[in-house]
Amino acid sequence: MKYVLVIPDGAADEPQPLLGGLTPFQAAKTPHMDYAAGIGVVGQVDHVPSSMPSGSDVGTMSLFGYDPLRYHTGRAPIEAAAMGIELGVHDWAIRCNLVTTEAGRMKSFTAGQVPSSLGKVLLEALQQAVPDKDRWTYFPGISYRNILVYRGQAGVTLFSKETSSTPPHDITDQPISPYLPQGPGSAELQALMQASMELFKQIPENRERAEETGFSVSQTWLWGLGSRPAFQSFKERFGVQGGVITAVDLLRGMGRLIGWNVIEVPGATGYLDTDYAAKGRYAIEALKAGLDMVVVHVEASDEASHEGEVHKKVEALEQIDEKIVGPVHEYLQSQGEYRLLISPDHPTFLRTKTHSHGYVPFAMCGQGIAPLSRNQQYHEIDAKLGPTLDQGCMLMENFFNSKPF
Repeated sequence: MKYVLVIPDGAADEPQPLLGGLTPFQAAKTPHMDYAAGIGVVGQVDHVPSSMPSGSDVGTMSLFGYDPLRYHTGRAPIEAAAMGIELGVHDWAIRCNLVTTEAGRMKSFTAGQVPSSLGKVLLEALQQAVPDKDRWTYFPGISYRNILVYRGQAGVTLFSKETSSTPPHDITDQPISPYLPQGPGSAELQALMQASMELFKQIPENRERAEETGFSVSQTWLWGLGSRPAFQSFKERFGVQGGVITAVDLLRGMGRLIGWNVIEVPGATGYLDTDYAAKGRYAIEALKAGLDMVVVHVEASDEASHEGEVHKKVEALEQIDEKIVGPVHEYLQSQGEYRLLISPDHPTFLRTKTHSHGYVPFAMCGQGIAPLSRNQQYHEIDAKLGPTLDQGCMLMENFFNSKPF
């Protein structure tokens, strides 16, 4: 049997005044998702425990079948794995965003989608200036997404589970001072952030970009820290070999940590301009090549939410439906026994521009899944009429169960 999971990141939402009181899922033309809903089961699932911050690290871990209350140590260690960064038992990884702040507020958590080339220049300057190079190492990533690693040692504890940090995409347009790192090690993190503010003013390439685009990189924002996690492989848990298609390091890292193949797709950007059709084609090719399961993750719907762009969110959902769900489902049906699952990892409300707690709709169809109603569609309203899973990691358990519902 072949298995496919499609993740429209952050797609679940509230009714929107600009959409006549419909949610983006309701307003979008998604005949292929609705078809999957009509021949299968639509329900709602909560991937993020109430005691944990809502984010793709927690939601994705749950969606992949791993209880975040047991396995989650932080977001940055997962992204470090995607970048091939090895963490020792005493090391901590820290997410290092390049951001634009203005008058003490978070203007852009992406620094206006800063080019990777400029990001590399800035990270190299930070590494040269860091006071203890044996302890702190900056690793340039893609665009605004980078990693800082603290190399610890036995008997010396700088950070702990009580160290708190806030994702910069959760505080767009808000004052930053209430959201600076707190707890053990926070003074060191705040000092590094402050030092970056002074340093970036001196970088000629940064000043030139500000003149051209209106966006300079004001500083680093350090968050999502954690120690090295330990996972049981997905194949050991569920008996299938998986692969993941994504443009986001977080998903790449999760894939590597659970033993999946990471399938690189040219034109996959992690933004609204991503090549949706290429993701669909590569998913089909991976199944043809022998993978048991493929996960196709699309970040565009989440990015539209963070920017408060309701119509772009609808457009992203329509692209996912037409160019990924449609062709992939058609291929699965032509090959015999299969199962298809569609589910966001968490809601991202256009109203708040932030990741949120709450239920998201899922649709599951294929071998052994009897439809609850031929008239159901794939959106938040119909999902309330179907099964409800309060523990998100059980959705994957159901996906592989011979009689899931």
